[in-house]
Amino acid sequence: MDLDAVRTFVAAADSGQFQQAAAELAVTQQAVSKRIAALERDLCARLFTRTARGAVLTVDGQAFLPHARELLRVAERAAAAVRPGRRTLRVDVVNRRIAAAVLLQDFHRRHPDIDLDVVTLDLPVAAAVAAVEAGTLDATFHALKAPAPPALRAARVISEPHQLLVGPNHPLAAAASVTPAQLAAHPITMQGLTPGTEWAEYYTELAAAFALTIDMTGPVFGNEAFLDELATSRTLATLVGARSRYLWPDRYDLRRITIQSPSPVYPMWLIGRRDNPSTALARLGRFLTERHAPIPDPWVPSWITTAG
Repeated sequence: MDLDAVRTFVAAADSGQFQQAAAELAVTQQAVSKRIAALERDLCARLFTRTARGAVLTVDGQAFLPHARELLRVAERAAAAVRPGRRTLRVDVVNRRIAAAVLLQDFHRRHPDIDLDVVTLDLPVAAAVAAVEAGTLDATFHALKAPAPPALRAARVISEPHQLLVGPNHPLAAAASVTPAQLAAHPITMQGLTPGTEWAEYYTELAAAFALTIDMTGPVFGNEAFLDELATSRTLATLVGARSRYLWPDRYDLRRITIQSPSPVYPMWLIGRRDNPSTALARLGRFLTERHAPIPDPWVPSWITTAG
């Protein structure tokens, strides 16, 4: 269905005059008549009755009018969805618990005028980068082991220190802080990390650097079940980002313990297309860059220097 014809029909219905509709749309009266005639042929219905006073809607015209208005509203929303500077910004945060999601929510609080579509694709970095290149995503947060492709812009915007999370019965529960060397005697569980992903490689290198035992295998029954087990265990421990969001009942009495000397830091980059005209993406990049603070005495994986 021709949207120009629908728009012309609505203008003529509102004004009651083909001549006035032509003036409003900046076309000739003949063009208005042709559009209305074409629309009537498409619908197999007569929409107007011409009188000495102008154009009066028929019964079919009255029935079609609210649907015509909705067609125009839907068309405008569809155009706005892809219009540079106005469309919704689609950002992959990987997981809604981690620092990327927390910072994006902070950005939304600061800029509520910017529409966001927050997704969690849980993809390896290569697949997420491909989605950005294809335009499926405006941006994604990931750790990079190598420079981004030339068509993409990547900025390191997150340096997330890790904390040890244990229950009240764990031998380190009373510690204000621990060093990686102290963790060597305590097994660490990281649930369900897929081998070959950048996060699995990060923990593999961390374990090798400090002689840690980090178990990334085993069944995953969900965060709630894991936290419940953590609360009563004398041996179970895990690592969480300092800004990662986890909720548990007060009775669990779980402890977040700072790791320092050095502090293991997980780096993440904001990755988007260089030719993306979205002003919202540029504002997000500035917001994150302004809040990216270096961590004192960090440990980072060896591949971080190659990524920039």
